[in-house]
Amino acid sequence: MPHLPTQQSAWRAKLHEVIFEAETPDGKAFDIGLLIAIVLSIIAVCLESVSEIRAQYGPQLRIVEWGFTILFTVEYILRLLSVKQPWRYARSFYGIVDLMAILPSYLSFFIAGSQSLLVIRALRLLRVFRVLKLAHFVGEARVLHAAVRASVHKIVIFLGVVLTLVVIVGALMYLIEGPQNGFDNIPLAIYWSIVTMTTVGYGDIAPHTVAGKVLASAVMMLGYAIIAVPTGIVTVELASAVKHSVRTDSCPNCGAEGHASDAVYCRYCGNPLDG
Repeated sequence: MPHLPTQQSAWRAKLHEVIFEAETPDGKAFDIGLLIAIVLSIIAVCLESVSEIRAQYGPQLRIVEWGFTILFTVEYILRLLSVKQPWRYARSFYGIVDLMAILPSYLSFFIAGSQSLLVIRALRLLRVFRVLKLAHFVGEARVLHAAVRASVHKIVIFLGVVLTLVVIVGALMYLIEGPQNGFDNIPLAIYWSIVTMTTVGYGDIAPHTVAGKVLASAVMMLGYAIIAVPTGIVTVELASAVKHSVRTDSCPNCGAEGHASDAVYCRYCGNPLDG
């Protein structure tokens, strides 16, 4: 009995090494096998959505989908068992993605067609960066995430201003053009304003009067200026974020990632980091 905690710790450490780390032969083999399984499962889901293929091979594809779901369910449970604080991993980005990769299959018992959401498994392919030793790409992705996160408040304010503008422009266009020119109501005119200001331009509705065309031209020019604003906001935050590099390994205790490059302890649970 006195050796039981030590044996459990050794077992958990070995399981964590295989599942979370790609530097060892066992860990790399596990990740490669997992990536292959993810790709095959996505292909099966996509093929099952094609009516001709579904009519001929539907039952077989469903069996394949459930086979992968069971496999990923076991893998998800093992991931939780391999960390000392599974709840922290479950709430992390990869933990949520791993759960969402298996949840649609079980939801299909209650909501028909929800298994199509299994394509979210494609997010799990992000682990390919570790397998191919492209960990610096993961670090760069975290820098970009940090920049976007720091820009959220500014972007929300910016979107509020844009929303106000499209409502005003939509109301003006409804007043100028009216139902006789296809602008039957203000919501439809706001839809036109959004499509025009974002420079998408579907062409399903367009102004016919001179005043309407002048307003449309001004909205188009304004659209180009508006596009540059969020880009500038993120660029400034990105320049700030690149000054702080991060480690790409995960905490053996809670599975958390994104620690500073010189971090010795986990920023979430305080557990010592390997290496």
